Amino acid sequence: MIPPENNAAVTRALRDAFGVTGFADIRELTWGPNANLAFRIVVRGSAFLLRINTRKGDFSRHYGCMKTAAEAGLAPRVWYANIEDRISITDFVETVPFPRTDALVRIPRVLRTLHALAPFPDAPPHLNTTCMFLMHKGPAVEGFFEKFRAAHVLSPEQSEELFAGYEEVLAVYPHHDADMVSSHNDLFKPDNMLYDGQRLWLVDWEAAFRNDRYADLAVVANQIAANDAEEQQLLQEYFGEPPDQCKRARFFLMRQVAHMFYAMAFLWQAAAAKPIDWSEPVPEYGDFHQRFWAGEIKLTDIHTKAVYGRVHWERLLQNMRQARFQEALRIVAGRHATA
Repeated sequence: MIPPENNAAVTRALRDAFGVTGFADIRELTWGPNANLAFRIVVRGSAFLLRINTRKGDFSRHYGCMKTAAEAGLAPRVWYANIEDRISITDFVETVPFPRTDALVRIPRVLRTLHALAPFPDAPPHLNTTCMFLMHKGPAVEGFFEKFRAAHVLSPEQSEELFAGYEEVLAVYPHHDADMVSSHNDLFKPDNMLYDGQRLWLVDWEAAFRNDRYADLAVVANQIAANDAEEQQLLQEYFGEPPDQCKRARFFLMRQVAHMFYAMAFLWQAAAAKPIDWSEPVPEYGDFHQRFWAGEIKLTDIHTKAVYGRVHWERLLQNMRQARFQEALRIVAGRHATA
């Protein structure tokens, strides 16, 4: 089951971590094409997660952030992490269903602890796969927009509305050093938040770096905060007090940036494989994300990716046409100008 070319490195990992050269049981957990290899292994009666990272790049930031998070009790214990071999072994988390009502309390508290850690390293611009990528205008963003326009995913009228809304947010959204914090940056996937019935664990730290605090908050809220009251609850748990008008406005704008980013990224991906059928009905946003949160939907095929992109696109249009969108722009612009 372990690829032959990795056998020697895995044996070294087991010897260094546990003083053994084999395991009692192994089960592959890898899912999706181009995914890193993952295995549940049993050593001396305990279960561990063995990951073999197949992607290129320097894993020093990845493993460094993972170890820091583990030491803070946010990630499973790290038993072994070798940058050269690209292999890590951590505790295995036996999960149970994570009710959304519990998530509204537990996730913001965990994010508050994460964001208070000593700053993670910054990531090179080309590794920023978060919605904040759109807020750093430059060659990379312009190249992404050019590819998106060239694919003719949206009608000219839809594209005009999308980019007009984007420019409005970009013009007012602040960039404060105080809000650049140690971030996970890959929490749009529920699989990266594991609940064992007692504690919440964050896993898969490959995308971790210093980022805007509202990016992690927004992608989580877009999955579990179904209304204004739940949004208020999430923010109050995170800040430890009721959020002021500016925090709520900035948070709302970041949620729209997240909708923009995932709509564009997944629609572009899907359209590159085959034309999107815009006549096909799409699920209601809340229903889709309830199933996504429960693990009933996986982004492993082109059709599901197209639906995911369309669901975000429809929600973005609804929100940009609300009075709250213009109000949030006004509030953030006013606070930013004062600051």
